[in-house]
Amino acid sequence: QVQFVESGGGLVQPGGSLRLSCAASGSMFSMYNMGWYRQAPGKQRELVAAIGSGGSTNYADSVQGRFTISRDNAKNTVYLQMNSLKPEDTAVYFCNVKVGQERLRETYGFGSWGQGTQVTVSS
Repeated sequence: QVQFVESGGGLVQPGGSLRLSCAASGSMFSMYNMGWYRQAPGKQRELVAAIGSGGSTNYADSVQGRFTISRDNAKNTVYLQMNSLKPEDTAVYFCNVKVGQERLRETYGFGSWGQGTQVTVSS
């Protein structure tokens, strides 16, 4: 299975910025639609941003206009630039292949998640 290593999280004040990175293993990275997900305490994991193999992007309403997802296929890496951070953005952030149906993630072979990177927005 593809393995992911996320980095770049930290503690930031409201209104601040962070840039997350996610390095993926394997030789097929450029073919995958990729997503950044987050999970806050007591909540389900949610998709916040996605980027297609061709570079098209889409965002959850809660982060639209503040977050920017990008990718560097030569480095097998996907990025998430987060600006104007809010306390409600506090969560552990993960990246993974974006699949059409989450209930089939394991079947598709993308059920392995990295450790994630903690983002805490607080004054």
